[in-house]
Amino acid sequence: MQLYNKLSAKERAELIDQVGKSRLTLSFYQYAKIDNPQVLRDHLFITWDALDVLGRIYIAHEGINAQLSLPADRFNEFKNHLDGIDFLKDIRLNIAVEQDNKSFLKLKVKVREKIVADGLNDTTFDVTNKGIHVSAEEFNNLIEDENTVLVDMRNHYESEIGHFKNAVTPDVDTFRESLDIIEDDLKTHKEDKKLVMYCTGGIRCEKASAYFKHKGFKNVFQLEGGIIEYTRQIKEQNLENKFLGKNFVFDERRAEKISDDVIACCHQCGKPADIHTNCANDACHLLFIQCDDCKVEMDNCCSTTCKEIHALPFEEQKALRKGQGNSNDIFKKGRADHLPYKKDLRNIFETLKVDNK
Repeated sequence: MQLYNKLSAKERAELIDQVGKSRLTLSFYQYAKIDNPQVLRDHLFITWDALDVLGRIYIAHEGINAQLSLPADRFNEFKNHLDGIDFLKDIRLNIAVEQDNKSFLKLKVKVREKIVADGLNDTTFDVTNKGIHVSAEEFNNLIEDENTVLVDMRNHYESEIGHFKNAVTPDVDTFRESLDIIEDDLKTHKEDKKLVMYCTGGIRCEKASAYFKHKGFKNVFQLEGGIIEYTRQIKEQNLENKFLGKNFVFDERRAEKISDDVIACCHQCGKPADIHTNCANDACHLLFIQCDDCKVEMDNCCSTTCKEIHALPFEEQKALRKGQGNSNDIFKKGRADHLPYKKDLRNIFETLKVDNK
């Protein structure tokens, strides 16, 4: 019985081309109490592998978080399987704004401690006691209210290429950092301000809304389905789009264009740009923003040093990497010191502009 992916990304990409079928990229999540995540994990892998599902799925005692792709002609089979699982029946599926047959190249179903890495040790709050979900139309109206504080719950490298107008975008590297910052800055407004949050697909806001309610906030709202669902609704209902730029996504596409605005710049030359890339040097893989001109000039690398290493024969590169591990720059995501136009690391407590008088 096969319980793990056996094909490399390259082999899978070639197979997708050979089959020639259109694939559908989608995501979903659900907080629920799962007694035995490993049993569910194995069941999902066996079933979804047979359906040619590819993606990254996390399962924990607190629920499931799935980002995946599957052949479009097998969508109904997939949906019927979900509906056969009690806590996933009629689950909202966020269909990607932009489709790509190679958004995922492996099926990875993993058991994790949590489906969202929040760094919290507080087990006294109920993650299912969430805030009020609002539609795109309700969201647009709500964020025009002067008593609303709109907060982006994503990390700095996500909001850097796209965010809602007038949103507070905490300059943070992790979801956990945002929670303390927001609570501290809004501690005197737990009853009079409307805290409205959004993220990519809703999963981070779901947990954050429950956490802030637990901390005493009275008016907590979240954008239903996140940026992905918002984009679908504004198109279907012909609503005003209040999102600027691109929505960062965690697959091979890296981003979906929501508006034509380019609000970021190339980290190497400073020209307008909003395309993330990973440094081609296998010992680096730093995530950063690079324009097309710099991509050609730097051979898809983040520095001259990395470019020189990347130009070496593969065996020489491999020898240099032996025993070294990845550079710590891989964790900086666009903040490496050698990037002249990286986003400024401001005091994160100054990013929330709320009148506390």
